Amino acid sequence: QVQLVESGGGLVQAGGSLRLSCAASGTIFSINTMGWYRQAPGKQRELVAACTSGGTTNYADSVKARFTISRDNAKNTVYLQMNSLKPEDTAVYYCKAVLKGSIRSPLRDYWGQGTQVTVSS
Repeated sequence: QVQLVESGGGLVQAGGSLRLSCAASGTIFSINTMGWYRQAPGKQRELVAACTSGGTTNYADSVKARFTISRDNAKNTVYLQMNSLKPEDTAVYYCKAVLKGSIRSPLRDYWGQGTQVTVSS
């Protein structure tokens, strides 16, 4: 069993900052990519940022230069520092990890339960 536990969401005014954390626990052999997705009401879930185990990062154009993703591989944890937040960043943010539960397991996607981020204007 693998669990992803997110924290750090909340309500913030436009221009403010929040830091999300996501820790993976359970039976884990290796983690490939960890990332953050978000889903606003009435919209599809979209990639916000992702980070490979080697440190390669990828960002949605809408968050570049404002958000920073980082990982602590020793703690199986990924972070998302969100600065200069805008009302359009309001969404439920989900953590995703692509990992192997054992040496013989295939890579699988695991998702967190989501954390609400609300940015007021």
